[in-house]
Amino acid sequence: MEAKQWTVQIHLTEDGDETHACAVLTTRETSTLTGKGVARRTPVDRPVPEIGAELAAGRALEDLAIRLHDVAADDIIRLAGPART
Repeated sequence: MEAKQWTVQIHLTEDGDETHACAVLTTRETSTLTGKGVARRTPVDRPVPEIGAELAAGRALEDLAIRLHDVAADDIIRLAGPART
């Protein structure tokens, strides 16, 4: 059995009350896939940067998961060939 390793890096940036996250999946077999997420602090919330990072990263990972699923679905359709009747 061949072992494979996929790597996900999460890049976070803060700009005022916004935290932006970019989740980047790297594999040997596919081109890089990227998911993005944003968290915004409302003025009434206490400034806790860790919470913004957690929310933005979670949203970026959700976006990445959807994109990965779409790639898999496209591969299945492509490999299935034309519909047979």
